Amino acid sequence: MKFTRNMRTLVSTLLSLCFALSVNIAQADSAVWQVSSGSNTVYLGGTVHLLRPSDYPLPEEYEQAYQASSEIYFETDLSAMMDLSVQAQMLQQLTYQDDRTLEAVLSEEAYTALSNYIAGIGMPMMMMEKFKPGMVISTLQVLEFQRIGFTPQGVDAYFNTRAIGDAKSLGQLESVMEQIGFLASMGEGNESEFILLSLEDLTETANVMDDMIAAWRDGNNDRLAELFVNEMRSEAPELYDSLLRQRNLNWVPQIEQMLLDDDTEFVLVGAAHLVGSDGLLELLQAKGYSVNQL
Repeated sequence: MKFTRNMRTLVSTLLSLCFALSVNIAQADSAVWQVSSGSNTVYLGGTVHLLRPSDYPLPEEYEQAYQASSEIYFETDLSAMMDLSVQAQMLQQLTYQDDRTLEAVLSEEAYTALSNYIAGIGMPMMMMEKFKPGMVISTLQVLEFQRIGFTPQGVDAYFNTRAIGDAKSLGQLESVMEQIGFLASMGEGNESEFILLSLEDLTETANVMDDMIAAWRDGNNDRLAELFVNEMRSEAPELYDSLLRQRNLNWVPQIEQMLLDDDTEFVLVGAAHLVGSDGLLELLQAKGYSVNQL
């Protein structure tokens, strides 16, 4: 199935739509930050998981951080996602394995809206009937991004390929199955509301992408917050907590460990994880580390 081949993008698309929160640190001109403890350094780079060919080359600060680093860290192991056995496990977790279907789980309003949307893009509803809501919406987002010219060659995939070719050490902050777990649980308990709100957002994708990419390239956190994150934090606080806050809290100790050695690491995560009162930058600064935007 096409969706199995593109599993890596299905996992990451929701993350890429939740970019940034405003932060009370002086802004500069990139989404790359230097975190220092004495003479030790970790670079943090905000990523966009899907980009257009025209979005390259990346801002030069990414290359600066990459060249200065001997170890490259991602949210998860991107190469493992291409393993067929791993993909099979992922697909099992993202689909209903009992007698549930979307028609049984969703309200009549939500199911009708979803069926109409899927019919409008020329797909049979039967293909998605056993998908969990997070899988459904991620699939539709990937298709919409592809329609407007985006490809899976985002920041993460770009640097993963380069790091392998350059024999740099690779690491990850969480396992593939942990990431899949976040996607599988999206909308759980509020499936109909999740589907309806997500379908509304899908209709606006093409209108906001140019603005979003420009704000990301410039490190304009306030604009990114206005476009994406503020609404999620206020209208879906449980999703915000599980998708961003709790994961950031889990990642901070790992970054602190990196700051204890003499190696320089470049940590690439969805840009929403970097900023805001619950973001990595604020959390690390509160612990006394020097945080500067390149």
